[in-house]
Amino acid sequence: MDVEIVVPVYNEERTLDHSVRSLHAHLERAMPERWRIVIADNASTDSTAEIADRLAAELDGVAAAHLPVKGRGNALKAVWSASDARVLAYLDEDLSTDLAALRPLLAPLLSGHSDLAIGTRLARGSRIVRGGLREFTSRSYNLLLRTGMHAGFSDAQCGFKAIRADVARRLLPYIEDGGWFFDTELLVLAERSGLRIHEVPVDWIDDPNSSVDIVRTAVADLRGMARVSRALARGALPVDEIYAEFGRRPLGPAGRPGMFGQLLRFGGIGVLSTIAFAVLYLVLARLMPAQAADFVALLVTAVANTAANRRFTFGVRGPERATTHQVQGLVVFGTAWVITAGSLALLHRADPGATAGVQVLVLTVSNLVATALRFVMLRFWVFRRRASGMSRSAPPEPTSAPLPLPVPAASADRQKEEVAR
Repeated sequence: MDVEIVVPVYNEERTLDHSVRSLHAHLERAMPERWRIVIADNASTDSTAEIADRLAAELDGVAAAHLPVKGRGNALKAVWSASDARVLAYLDEDLSTDLAALRPLLAPLLSGHSDLAIGTRLARGSRIVRGGLREFTSRSYNLLLRTGMHAGFSDAQCGFKAIRADVARRLLPYIEDGGWFFDTELLVLAERSGLRIHEVPVDWIDDPNSSVDIVRTAVADLRGMARVSRALARGALPVDEIYAEFGRRPLGPAGRPGMFGQLLRFGGIGVLSTIAFAVLYLVLARLMPAQAADFVALLVTAVANTAANRRFTFGVRGPERATTHQVQGLVVFGTAWVITAGSLALLHRADPGATAGVQVLVLTVSNLVATALRFVMLRFWVFRRRASGMSRSAPPEPTSAPLPLPVPAASADRQKEEVAR
């Protein structure tokens, strides 16, 4: 089987018959490859299961699966794990997404060009119709993914996705969520493993009768993000192993900004860090001694500063050496703390009654000096280029001998004559 399209359903007795027949007619008309539709009923309590069985009996290429537990993620994981198709896909039962986008969604996976494909409602070419609350919630969630988890994909929750079966078999055992967060967890793991995610702008019309609880789903998604972030930080997910097996290796080593670009980015981050340090110190100075307030404020801003410079200034991404970089960043922090603490001690010796404003001024100047030293240490020590050894992004060595070149027809005829003689 080339393509298997799963339609997860729960209590959809009103619309299931029409939706499946519409999808079936579209595939017969527009899909030359071998395909199958699987209606994945996850513990419906109405007549959905009976309708699914009737459709499977009436329509060629339609099957029904009955799962004992609720959850879109549970349904997809169970059906995809048992499938014999080359490409696995799913779409929402309400057909909110225009089926004209189905062929562009599947094509890069059938050709082997990409590993996953997603429909996106947030691309420039997308056309969507939905209420203001759902629009705000969707955009806020995806913005949170981009800023909090550095996600590169634009739309995590659009119910219109596909994945190569060999990739799915590798990723699915590590996906814990059985509900709506399943999509996000799958995409984050795939992206961190270096897989190629193809995005297709879609036309999408919101289903006004949708039974999704937005608040409960949002809370569950936030918990899922925290869980996956912890797993990635602990190294509990084998992203390096999956990268070695499926990862799309760049043509050459990953680039990084030049010296001038690094200075500009480092300067911008430094200004923000300095402002954050001053504000945090003023707050903490009311609660603890000046030296303690200086230490805590500098520690908090230093951790954030190292993370920001790692990604934006020096172009280092992914989990590799992230812990080492933070430890080295703390050494840099210690050096900066000695400079600022020393300046504060000198101020107190020279003027024991210095006001908080004077303290902030002195600490700000000394923090700027420490920032310049921090750039030098980060560039030439923490994030320096390693000259020896092969980086993870280096192209792989060939593992098999080159194929023999075809023999021209004339040469083949002469060889036959020589053998005959």
